[in-house]
Amino acid sequence: MKNLSRILLLFIVFVTFLSCKQQQARMPISRSSGTFMKESAARNKKLIAGEEGKIDSIIKSNPKIEYLASKKGYWYHYQIKNEKDTLRPKKGDVAQFDYEIMDFKGNVVYSEVELRPQTYHVDKQNIMMGLRDGIKLMRKNEKVTFLFPSHMAYGYHGDNKLIKSNEPIICTVTLNDFKPKEKAVPQVNISKNE
Repeated sequence: MKNLSRILLLFIVFVTFLSCKQQQARMPISRSSGTFMKESAARNKKLIAGEEGKIDSIIKSNPKIEYLASKKGYWYHYQIKNEKDTLRPKKGDVAQFDYEIMDFKGNVVYSEVELRPQTYHVDKQNIMMGLRDGIKLMRKNEKVTFLFPSHMAYGYHGDNKLIKSNEPIICTVTLNDFKPKEKAVPQVNISKNE
């Protein structure tokens, strides 16, 4: 009986020893090399360079118009400039504006009549990135034409209607008025585009 106990004990120790082998980590099925991100960045740089080339040709084809470059990567010029006022819309103000969107060939995509009236709570509403920044450069009663590369317009998705994916646009905006939030009269925003 003593021998049987020893054999059983040795058997348990042996089985325990075999089952305690350290498992090795499995290798991943696929490895991330970062090539997708590198290729995506290269595609975006090429896209932006192409759009900037188109913008440059529009600017060069209109030498009498003084285009200004913004810090955000778009260009603009004043059609009507207000030299008297100094105030510009700031965060929380309510701006009333009209605008028209054209493609880079000069075709009207959305007319001003289709898009009016627009009421925008500055930096509180989600609108096209270029307009969000451009409106803050304007003074009351100014009319400005913006040349927006696609990343400042409707980007990769377009507007899911008439503006295609990665389409740069020309946007002419008239800032009719703006008031601080507490003085603003609420208006209905009717927009087929936003």
